[in-house]
Amino acid sequence: MSSLTSIAQTGLQAAQVRMGAAAHNVANAQTPDFRRQTVSAQAIATVSGTGASATGAQGVAVRTSQATQPGANLAQDMVDQLAARQAFVANLGVLKTSSDTLGSLLSVRA
Repeated sequence: MSSLTSIAQTGLQAAQVRMGAAAHNVANAQTPDFRRQTVSAQAIATVSGTGASATGAQGVAVRTSQATQPGANLAQDMVDQLAARQAFVANLGVLKTSSDTLGSLLSVRA
């Protein structure tokens, strides 16, 4: 798998985790002493080698944790859902473009 598809795939997974946490927070907003789930994402780039022989893991690492204080924040959860949706659509577009490009290259080569 190329680094481009690896990055896009982990981006899709990160968006899914973010959407799930936001949905969990909305569903439990009325629960007494509920502590919201928070999601943090970090880019990972572990590369060994140089040039065309470079290999390694690239993408997004995601961690879910609980907020320190109880209470709902529905406005933030809605923003998180919208951002997760946009991230999912963007990463899906990268995968589609990558697939289309590879298909075109294989057609030219054949």
